[in-house]
Amino acid sequence: MTLDEIQTKLEAGVEQSTVTMQGDGCNCSTVVVSPIFEGMSLLARQKMVLAAVRENIDSGELHALTIKARTPEEMA
Repeated sequence: MTLDEIQTKLEAGVEQSTVTMQGDGCNCSTVVVSPIFEGMSLLARQKMVLAAVRENIDSGELHALTIKARTPEEMA
């Protein structure tokens, strides 16, 4: 799985998001920025991001994903 494929899935799975990726296709990190994270706990944010790629994690296609999920204000 390429970083572009992961990024596309995350952008589709998290509304109004900007996604940046680092690493390789099976072991990578992401920063997902979206206003919908406002008022959500860090755990809830991570669960939302993971839900977008759960199928790939379960299949072993994506081995590890480090997530930073932030609001636009937190990134400013």
